[in-house]
Amino acid sequence: MRYMLSLLSRNKGFIVFMLGMLMFRSALADWNVVPTGSMQPTIQIGDRIVVDKAAYDIRVPFTHVSLVHLADPQRGDIVVLDSHTANERLVKRVIGLPGDEVAMRDNVLYVNGVAARYSPAAASGIHDDLEDPARYEVERFGAMQHLIRLSLYRPSEARDFGPAVVPAGQYLLLGDNRDNSLDSRYLGFFPRKEIVGRSRYVALSLDPNHYYLPRTQRLAARLDGTPAPRPE
Repeated sequence: MRYMLSLLSRNKGFIVFMLGMLMFRSALADWNVVPTGSMQPTIQIGDRIVVDKAAYDIRVPFTHVSLVHLADPQRGDIVVLDSHTANERLVKRVIGLPGDEVAMRDNVLYVNGVAARYSPAAASGIHDDLEDPARYEVERFGAMQHLIRLSLYRPSEARDFGPAVVPAGQYLLLGDNRDNSLDSRYLGFFPRKEIVGRSRYVALSLDPNHYYLPRTQRLAARLDGTPAPRPE
């Protein structure tokens, strides 16, 4: 017991620092490793994304209890959530807000009866395209604008769904990789309290197909940048 007290006394500065770091990561900001391609091409497998945990709430550290409500997720936000239904942490895009009626017909999104607009776009550096060729489009709805990935030969059975009305206090979330994403089409609506933060930047990226070497072009890349048009 005396040895433990002595050890704690000699290292109290380090212990306080580590507790402070853990509380900071729990309540304010963290980073999240993305192991799947459900948000391609916006987020690539191996990206480490920055999670702003104070984007919507200030929470009690190590809990989902909100101390101060700052804002609510907006359409187009990339959010990180601890999903009870999926039993894991997910990264998805907000598509349907509480009260919205959302539907999809052959991968064309409709919100409150209005269709999103689409235009062809280019994407590069997606290793999955070698095994599962895809086309890319810019999806626009109001202020929301981002790339989506559509498989050429492996279309999802959920490319048609709805219409469904988003209940109060819940959100409809989709992956940008529309034919390969476990999202609201399969898991239902996600409660507001499960959303722990918003992501707008890549911290760094390691390429699992090239010995986990850094992707220098992904360093500090914005996730909400304007998609590039496809060259003619």
